Amino acid sequence: MTTWLLIFIPALLAGVVQGLTGFGAVIIMMTIFPFILPISSAAGIAGLSMLASMIGLTYRYRHEFKLKRVIVPFIIYAAVATWSVHLSNVLNSHVMRMLLGGLLVALFLYFTLVKNSGERHYPWYIAVCFMVISGFFNGLLGIGGPLMALYFLSLSNSIPEYTASIQGFFLIDAFYINSVRVGNGILSLHDVPYILVGMVAAGIGTIIAARIANKLDDQTFRKWIYRFIGLSGIYYLFF
Repeated sequence: MTTWLLIFIPALLAGVVQGLTGFGAVIIMMTIFPFILPISSAAGIAGLSMLASMIGLTYRYRHEFKLKRVIVPFIIYAAVATWSVHLSNVLNSHVMRMLLGGLLVALFLYFTLVKNSGERHYPWYIAVCFMVISGFFNGLLGIGGPLMALYFLSLSNSIPEYTASIQGFFLIDAFYINSVRVGNGILSLHDVPYILVGMVAAGIGTIIAARIANKLDDQTFRKWIYRFIGLSGIYYLFF
């Protein structure tokens, strides 16, 4: 029973966070899942737990979804992620987490201290860096959300437009990167019950988030995303 609660409760909270910010579900689940599961399979289970929620959100905002906005970033992101999956047993994951944490904290400080920073469009080379870094950490640790959230947020004029882009992007990614994990033997049929419980919990969390998100304006929404990026960075630095 304890094992199932340690799957259900983090997935429920992850659904709430993902529904409010568009990313962060895996961050929430990976604070608990590695205590009861191998870290490599935990990342895959966490990602697939959000599958039903991502499908629901993508369908809900389907009229705002623009495939051309998503497809090129995904190709770059996926190419790097495929490569970094194979590095997960070679690189020091603790050092990688600290590097990611420092980057996220720096971004939080930038968006907090620099006026109108969140309303700027990124130069193409910065955007490509976001895609490469996100793909690298997704393949390595299952964490690719924060920088892609900033990228899509910079291109969006409304919460529905942002949600459609980020959820559509991660829906495609969930199918692709977890196929790579299955092909590499990281995920198996043994993990299916955990994934199904996670899906149910995350779905409930997403429904809760939808009720809250409807009450947020665009500027408040952006501030919450930046704050969560900062908290994520602190977590990776110190835990």
